[in-house]
Amino acid sequence: MDLGIVVVSYNTCALTANCLDSVYRALAAFPLDAHVWVVDNASTDGSAAMLRERFPQAALLASQENLGFARGTNAGLERIAAEPTPPRHVLLLNPDTLVEPDALSRMVAFLDEHPRVGAVGAQLQYGDGSFQHGAFHFPTLGMALFDFWMIHHRLLDSRLNGRYPRRLYAAGQPFPIDHPLGAALMARWETMRQVGFLDPGFFMYCEEIDWCLRTRRAGWEIYCVPQAIITHLAGQSTQQFRDAMFVALWRSRYRLFAKHYNPLYRQLVRWIVRGGLQRRVRETERAARAGELTAEEVARRVAAYRQVMELPDGNIEYSRTGA
Repeated sequence: MDLGIVVVSYNTCALTANCLDSVYRALAAFPLDAHVWVVDNASTDGSAAMLRERFPQAALLASQENLGFARGTNAGLERIAAEPTPPRHVLLLNPDTLVEPDALSRMVAFLDEHPRVGAVGAQLQYGDGSFQHGAFHFPTLGMALFDFWMIHHRLLDSRLNGRYPRRLYAAGQPFPIDHPLGAALMARWETMRQVGFLDPGFFMYCEEIDWCLRTRRAGWEIYCVPQAIITHLAGQSTQQFRDAMFVALWRSRYRLFAKHYNPLYRQLVRWIVRGGLQRRVRETERAARAGELTAEEVARRVAAYRQVMELPDGNIEYSRTGA
């Protein structure tokens, strides 16, 4: 088999259907020997029934609980590992994506032609076709500063904030990166077996960064393939503040830092985060006095900020798949 595709869904019925439609159109236009595994994390929106009816050719793993992204992905990977002959490559694909007809074949071809490359990412774009960064540098203290203090808006699109120059994407030639966005990450199965699956200690966020750090340290290269275009629908519009997701993001970041960064880095990033969050508390309280936020919104935001300030410095419980 050329490719195994793992999609983890959670109450994304319409998005998942559109994603799989695009996947099967791509496989029809540029044939690959491929199979899809969908792990549904106990959705309540009819996702499992839709998948059984519309995509009987896909393997459905219907979980009775929300496993999160890392554990859900691992459930799919474990099913792939149990195959008599696993695929040469695997693609971790978010349900809020749409793949262009030649995207999968281009990514597979690049891995086939470059045996030291362990993983690749694609050129991402928003739903309106506008550019979206799909490749990033590993986290730095400077990037943590940018989360809370805007030095200059132009720097948000720079290497100082972990971005690769747009000219590299525009040139259309594959280029080496630290890690792609986890929305569309294709890995060589040999690499996945050597490095291990995703660390299940990450419920969501940062699991692909952790995996790519382990992959790079194992001697594998990682590339972005700009000619492989995938639409990623997340982030097109400003969303309301989501307190639970904000806390989950920083819980995952602290776990990442505890696994891969030294104690000095972890202490410095905590000072940055604590100072930034104290500033946000003051800004939120000012917005409340100006009538820009309701009392309920203020309470939720401030509670989330304080919860992040009190998070422990990572909780490393290594497992067979996350070592």
